[in-house]
Amino acid sequence: TPPNSYWLKKAAKIEKGAKTTGIEKVGSVTMAQVREIAEKKFQDLNAHDIDAACQMIIGSARSMGLEVVE
Repeated sequence: TPPNSYWLKKAAKIEKGAKTTGIEKVGSVTMAQVREIAEKKFQDLNAHDIDAACQMIIGSARSMGLEVVE
């Protein structure tokens, strides 16, 4: 399957991530979108359950400069 960044950029409708992570925010994704991505990527991730996979996706989102909203 495509990398996490591909799915996150598609969900947030952005072309690329932030140049300076932690400072610049380029968009946001919802927890529903994160869960949907985690379900698509679950077979490729080293996670025991969907919640752990969601945490991995959230980490990827934050490193790209995306905000995760409820």
